[in-house]
Amino acid sequence: MAGISTGLKKKLSVAPCTIDSAGNISVDASKEKFEVMLNPSAYSHSLSLHYNKKKTLGQTGSESKFNAVEPEKVSFDIVIDGTGVVNLPIPGLGSPDVKTQVQQLQEIVYKYDGTKHEPNHVRLLWGSLIFFGRMESMSLDYTLFKPSGEPLRAKVKLSFVGAMSKEEESLKANRSSPDLTHVVEVKAGDTLPLLCYRIYKDSAYYLEIARVNRLVNFRNLKPGTKLHFPPLR
Repeated sequence: MAGISTGLKKKLSVAPCTIDSAGNISVDASKEKFEVMLNPSAYSHSLSLHYNKKKTLGQTGSESKFNAVEPEKVSFDIVIDGTGVVNLPIPGLGSPDVKTQVQQLQEIVYKYDGTKHEPNHVRLLWGSLIFFGRMESMSLDYTLFKPSGEPLRAKVKLSFVGAMSKEEESLKANRSSPDLTHVVEVKAGDTLPLLCYRIYKDSAYYLEIARVNRLVNFRNLKPGTKLHFPPLR
C-alpha cells in the first residue's frame, strides 16, 4: 500500500546550536531558526584528509604521511524573495522584505556572540543532510529592486565548515603524535634515523633534525644527550 503524503515540503533550516567541551551538541528549540523560502537546487559536501609531503634534502621521492582529518564543508545557494511571489503575504503585514530576512539569517550564522567570543555553531537540516559547524563565508547578489532602490530579491551563497571531528580531537589528545614537540634522551645504540622513525615513522627526517639540534657529528650520538623533535609542517 502506498504511503499517505501530507503534501508538505520539507525546507532546509539553519538553527543555532551549542557544542560543549566534550563534543556534545544541543539545539535550543526556543531559539529562532532560519528556514529557506526555496530549497537549493544542489549543495556541495566535501571531505578531505591532510598529508605531510615534505621532502628532505637529496630525496627524489616521498611517501605521503597521514597528518589529520580536515573539517568537512558544505556549501549551497539560496534565494531570498520579497515580492510575495514565493511566499504569500502575511495578512496585515505584507510580504517579509529582503532586508529583514537577510538580518534574520545573519543573526544566526554571522553575528559575534560576546559571551562565547565567537560566532554561533549552527545545524543545517534538510532531508538526509544533518551538518554541524559554522559559517565560513556568505555573499549576497541583489537581482531585483523597487523603484526606491530597496532590494526585492537576493541570491545568497553560503559556505559552512564542520565542527572539529572526533578524529582531530583524538589526534590532539595523542601525546605521541608527530604534531607535538618531543624531547628525547639518547640511549646506547640509538641513531638519528632510528629515532626519526620512532617519532615520525620516517627515518628520512634525520638531516633536518640534525640541523635543528645543531649536531656536528650526528652519526656519533652520545647517550644522555637530549634532542628536540619538532612538529611536522
